[in-house]
Amino acid sequence: MAQIYKIYINEIVLILTHTIPQDIEDYQEVKSSDFSFSEFYEHAKQMNRPKIFVIRSREFKSLFRNMKRSMQLIKAAGGLVKNEEEKYLFIFRNGKWDLPKGKIEEGEKTRLAAIREVEEECGIRIQKSGKKICNTYHIYEFNNERVLKKTSWYKMKTENQNELIPQLEEGITDVRWLGSGDLMMVKQNTYPLVRDLISPIG
Repeated sequence: MAQIYKIYINEIVLILTHTIPQDIEDYQEVKSSDFSFSEFYEHAKQMNRPKIFVIRSREFKSLFRNMKRSMQLIKAAGGLVKNEEEKYLFIFRNGKWDLPKGKIEEGEKTRLAAIREVEEECGIRIQKSGKKICNTYHIYEFNNERVLKKTSWYKMKTENQNELIPQLEEGITDVRWLGSGDLMMVKQNTYPLVRDLISPIG
């Protein structure tokens, strides 16, 4: 599998890579020599339809490092949680389906932060934390400054956690265990980042 960085800006996905993965279709390639991140970001903010842009370059890691330097970095962690019925845990926040996640506290280990955030946002107890899935990168604005949120995602398992309690103070209005037959509902009302994370499960 090709090494890539996937960067999400609203409905836009920007992929930095040396070799384009075979599973990426319907994308627009951008030349690295002509690329200005500031100009691209302003353009991406105005787009309200999903689209994938790809920069293919041997120097894609250096390009990503330069982009990071222009933004405030926030580190977060979250989980893709499965129960004994092969259902997955989703939250409903800001009008969209999402996966539980949150900021890593100072001095906190990433995996432990992921477990803590899942438990706090959903009112459950995680019984097993598995392999790390990936890191994702999401860009947004806060106080008129660009922020790059790096989120580390982990597989998790739990059993007999049927009483779900949404963390209302975090804007979460619903928490549900959803099976494979419900995933289309999620994909139709979620973020590209979440769609990519759940694509292996259905």
